[in-house]
Amino acid sequence: MPVPRDPGLLDLGPPFAYHPSVIFENSISRHMSVPALRKSLDASALRGKAISDNLANVLTPGYKRIEVSFEMELRKALDPRQLSGAKTNPAHFDIGRKDIGKIMPQAYRPNDPTLPGDINDVDIDMESAKLAENQIFYQSAAKFLNDRYSTLRAAIAGRGA
Repeated sequence: MPVPRDPGLLDLGPPFAYHPSVIFENSISRHMSVPALRKSLDASALRGKAISDNLANVLTPGYKRIEVSFEMELRKALDPRQLSGAKTNPAHFDIGRKDIGKIMPQAYRPNDPTLPGDINDVDIDMESAKLAENQIFYQSAAKFLNDRYSTLRAAIAGRGA
């Protein structure tokens, strides 16, 4: 005899087949730092390319340096004080916090008159320092993400971390 369905429950459709990646992507990782780390690594990779382009063009006349913005949008998405809302129509604007999965690093050319060089606006010392900082950040984030995955694998296998 079927169990009567509570009218207050949502119908989620048929249960999905067990697959570790489905469970990981749809439940565990969404509530941890993994999505933020993945996006941070993407931003760091793009920033590394932008800095490399800047350094490669340090002597190119008229070249405008490239910057990458990401951290402010990530900060807003992770801020629990931000309001959250639901879109009822695809044509509506997003309301409140963005989903971390929708945050993308953006490359742009800043209009910064404080760095007017003789040839262009690239300062090799500044770019070199940014490159070193970005490399340290990338390595740290990659290690932290690897540690997160190791902890999850150990938990799934029933071992201590």
